[in-house]
Amino acid sequence: MAPNNQNYNADELEPPTWLNDEFFSKVLQNFETDAKDLQLKSTKLSPATLKGDHYASVMFRAAIGYECDGVAKMKKMIMKIMPSEEGHKKEMFAESTIFETEISMYTEVIPRFEQILRDIGEDTVLKAPILYYQLSPEKVIIFEDIVPLGYEVVRDRYASYEELRAAYAKLAKWHAISYKINLEEPEYFEKFHQGLLSIPKIEDNEVMSAGIDHLIKQMKTMPSLQEYVPHLEQIKDAVFAGAIASFKEYHNAPKADAYYVLCHGDFHNKNMMFKHNAETGKFEDVMLLDYQLCYVGPLVNDLIYSIYMLLNSDQREHLAEFIYFYLEQFKETLQKIGFEGPMPKLMKIAEQRMQHKYWELFLLTTFLPAWLAFRGGDIGADDIMTSEDARNEMYANKEFHDELTKLLPQYLHLGYFEKD
Repeated sequence: MAPNNQNYNADELEPPTWLNDEFFSKVLQNFETDAKDLQLKSTKLSPATLKGDHYASVMFRAAIGYECDGVAKMKKMIMKIMPSEEGHKKEMFAESTIFETEISMYTEVIPRFEQILRDIGEDTVLKAPILYYQLSPEKVIIFEDIVPLGYEVVRDRYASYEELRAAYAKLAKWHAISYKINLEEPEYFEKFHQGLLSIPKIEDNEVMSAGIDHLIKQMKTMPSLQEYVPHLEQIKDAVFAGAIASFKEYHNAPKADAYYVLCHGDFHNKNMMFKHNAETGKFEDVMLLDYQLCYVGPLVNDLIYSIYMLLNSDQREHLAEFIYFYLEQFKETLQKIGFEGPMPKLMKIAEQRMQHKYWELFLLTTFLPAWLAFRGGDIGADDIMTSEDARNEMYANKEFHDELTKLLPQYLHLGYFEKD
């Protein structure tokens, strides 16, 4: 196992005792279904990700050596486990259905999406291979590790223009298929209603609910930003509640003219792996990951999320171009799969983005500072959830300050600070 290193989440430094030979033998039997003789030879476990890459699960990487009918084999896996250690993470997700959601996505929904694409002659892949899952006695999902296939997480840079277009294209195809299914078979997605801001007791999470208060407190110490304090104070009580309403809109108060899809729910670059040709370096593919927070909601929610969790400061200047490209892919997919209704319009997406301004302001005031802190590598989600000092540090981050200086005037001029 990796040493006790600040680069990893604390709960991923030591695997639980039930990840033993008996368990891995059961996993092998699950995908080597034709084998007459299976013998586990070796297991090597290590943390699967770095601090700040994820939060909702505990993740390990496994290299499993085994013999199958006399042939030596090695299988590399990624394991996602429901948090079990007492603490904030377990408390936050204890009553959620995130594992049930992801299992359904990988075993039912995404295979259907991919088959629809195959039927129109497209070979787009929307998921990594799943090897095993269970909901009891422990909740765990195991995927094939796609690093050996040439995929990698971008860590020391932001995604390139080409990589971003590929990511938006896959999201567009995903959204388009779900848009058609949801209109024709709304019951199909009935159980997908628990996004991040609609999990039980999310309102009690202080980090989520009080982000804007922390920001206002910090801004009062920054002369260059103090003029915006009254604007944020005017709407601060509406931001978190409004963001939650965006997540619950489809189920609680659907609008007749809104575009509802199965949202990914966590569309950021740590939930993507990019593949480049080993010899030429040419970009080849992007694999979307992590479907724990999928829910039916406004199409714009994923797009708004990407503004802060996928794009960098310069790339945000080209947001309109990315959304235009996304919508073209969306409409093209709808046409190919036989959708006969009216096509979504660009102006309507812009209008609906404004309608969900509180979701956007929530991301600006709560998620963006955390995301920038994660990228620095010294602060993880656990730190932010449990430490007031860590939260103060992330709100004082110079890169975040520079973004506020750039973005707050834009939101003022767009009318985002006008109270409804």
